[in-house]
Amino acid sequence: MAPPQTNDAGKPGTTRRSLLAGIAAVGALGAAGCSRVAAASTTHGGDLLSRLKAQGVVRLGIAGEIPFGYIDKNGNLTGEAPELAKVIFRRLGVDRVQPVPTEFGSLIPGLNSQQFDVVSAGMYINPERCQQVIFADPDYQMLDSFIVRKGNPKGLHTYRDVVEKRAKFATGTGYAEIQYAVEAGYKESEILIVPDQVAGLNAVEAGRADVFAGTALTTREVVKNSRKTEATKPFAPLVKGKPHIDGGGFAFRPTETGLRNAFNAELKKLKASGELFRILRPFGFTKAEMTDMTAKELCRG
Repeated sequence: MAPPQTNDAGKPGTTRRSLLAGIAAVGALGAAGCSRVAAASTTHGGDLLSRLKAQGVVRLGIAGEIPFGYIDKNGNLTGEAPELAKVIFRRLGVDRVQPVPTEFGSLIPGLNSQQFDVVSAGMYINPERCQQVIFADPDYQMLDSFIVRKGNPKGLHTYRDVVEKRAKFATGTGYAEIQYAVEAGYKESEILIVPDQVAGLNAVEAGRADVFAGTALTTREVVKNSRKTEATKPFAPLVKGKPHIDGGGFAFRPTETGLRNAFNAELKKLKASGELFRILRPFGFTKAEMTDMTAKELCRG
C-alpha cells in the first residue's frame, strides 16, 4: 500500500471510538477463555499451525473497522476478514476464531509481541509493513473515491483536481490518502484530519470540507443515506507518477511462513472457485475489488 499509513478502512454508521468501546468487553471475555497465544515458533517456517490445531482456536487482531473486521450489534465477530478467516482456518483444522480488539496502529506491534496470532483487519500491504510482518496474498484490491456535495459542484475527480481548484480537503487519521494528496501537491498542514469517513461525511455536509477522500468501498457505503452528498467514481491515485491500486490481506509474524503458506494455498482455492467473492459480497465488495495481485508485488511498492 504505497506510503506509510496507520488506518486503511472506514466505519460506516459509527466511529472507531464507539466500536472499540463496544468490543472491549468481548475481547476481555475471549481472553478469559484463552489467556495467551501460542508461544513463538522455533522451528524453520514456524510450527504455529500445528499448535493452533492442537488448541483449537486462533486469535485474530482486529481494529473495529466496518466492513473489514468488527463486532456487530449482537456481539458477534464479523467483517470480510474474520468471515474469510473462519472459512480458511476451518479448512486448516482450526475450528474457532477469537477476536482481540485493538487500535489499528497497534495491530502490527501486537502481532509481533504475540498478543494475537494473525492480523485479520483487511490491512493494506505496503513496503513499510512488509519490513515488519509477512502477508498472505491480498484478498481484495481497492481504488480511492471522494465524498463531495451532490452534483460535485467543484468537479473533483482526482487529487490533482483538489489541488488545482484549491478545495478544502479532508481525510481520515493515518489514511493512505494523506500521502496521495501530498504527492499531488496539497500541503499536509492544510489537510483536515478527521477520525473516519463518517466524520468526513459530516464535514462535507456541514461545509467544513469540499471533499473527503477514502476507499471506494467505504465512501459509497457511507453516502447511501445522505441527501447532501455523493461518492465520486473510483480512481487510482498516482504514486511516483503512476496509477496505484492498493490491496489488503492477512498479516503473520515473520517466522510463521508455514502458516502463511498454508493460508495462501486455501485462499487461492477460494479465488479459483468463486467462493471468495461470495464471502466478501455481503460486506459491499464487488467483482471489481477481486484481485490476482500478490503480496510480493505489493511489497515492492
